Amino acid sequence: MKPSLRSLALSAMFLALGLVLPFLTGQIPEIGNLLLPMHLPVLLCGLVCGWKYGLAVGFTTPLLRSMLFGMPTFYPSAVSMAFELAAYGASIGAVDRLFPRKTIGSTYVSLLSAMILGRLVRGAVQWLLLGVFGNGYSFAAFWAGGVTEAIPGIILQLILIPPLMTLIRKLQAKKA
Repeated sequence: MKPSLRSLALSAMFLALGLVLPFLTGQIPEIGNLLLPMHLPVLLCGLVCGWKYGLAVGFTTPLLRSMLFGMPTFYPSAVSMAFELAAYGASIGAVDRLFPRKTIGSTYVSLLSAMILGRLVRGAVQWLLLGVFGNGYSFAAFWAGGVTEAIPGIILQLILIPPLMTLIRKLQAKKA
């Protein structure tokens, strides 16, 4: 299979996972906000397929999920998540690309960079979206929603993604 076709097929799989994984949280927004199930496939897509595919899957997943299933709510949640997850997918793929040798350490650096940038992007977009209608968006709201509430999901990402990528890379090396 050609590399671009392979990446396109894998991206479709990651998009599908992003649509389905939140069902594991039982469509309960509070649990989804804690575990961040849409983030995992987007981050993996950026690492496996590259920054362009990670960006596309990241931007599309929350918007499509909102339109299909009504969760997350379209405005402002799905809109701000689209920018957040696009930043996740693009930045993890771009930073990972800087490392000629792929190790668990380089995966952690890529992941942490994406986590920081994605949260900053979401905060900026939330501030713009909510500021337009005069509702405001304070630093306290950003910290509570983007950092404190997300700690279980952050831990889950730090535990799952680097070992998963190590396994994927070993399987790819055997196949080559």
